[in-house]
Amino acid sequence: MARYTVPVCRRCRRAGMKLYLKGVRCETAKCPIEKQWRNKPPGMHFWQRRRPSEYGLRLREKQKLRWYYGVLERQFERFFDEAQRSKGSTGERLLVLMERRLDNVVYRLGFTSSRKAARQLVNHGHILVNGRRAGIPSQKVKPGDIIEVRDRKASRDLVQTWLTEEEGRVVPPWLLADPPNFRGEVKAMPSREDVSLQLNEQLIVEFCSR
Repeated sequence: MARYTVPVCRRCRRAGMKLYLKGVRCETAKCPIEKQWRNKPPGMHFWQRRRPSEYGLRLREKQKLRWYYGVLERQFERFFDEAQRSKGSTGERLLVLMERRLDNVVYRLGFTSSRKAARQLVNHGHILVNGRRAGIPSQKVKPGDIIEVRDRKASRDLVQTWLTEEEGRVVPPWLLADPPNFRGEVKAMPSREDVSLQLNEQLIVEFCSR
């Protein structure tokens, strides 16, 4: 499986925080944003940058969420529309919907080192949901769903490499991981506290509702 090259430095610096686009690499000293010469705003004349406007602050929060889960603008709009139609806080519902994406769950279970790699794993038919092959990364999981790697040598050898590298990753409480059997289970619906990304979802709602 090819490992995509992501402009991690530029996106993390624009967001002003780590987005963990490179998975385990972001936890080490090799993370570019940790290097002293990287810890500055993007752009050549970074010292001349002005204070961001109210619009800019809201836009950055929205972009952080998009980059974190790796969704396109059109996909993001569909998720926001669905969150608006749901009961409860639109911002929290939006984050929960993003967290329920199949590619995110595959990443959370430790089958890959990044969400981008998880999306490719799903696209190539290596993942089964309740015994059926799933090919849509944006598919939303629900409690009781069983996510497993296809019982095929090529698929499991591929994931075994990631499991070895990602050993020790903390799995969120709403998921149950079973690495030796290449499977996991959705125990409950995720909550706002299960979303590790630090952002202000209310600013996102204000930006998208303008």
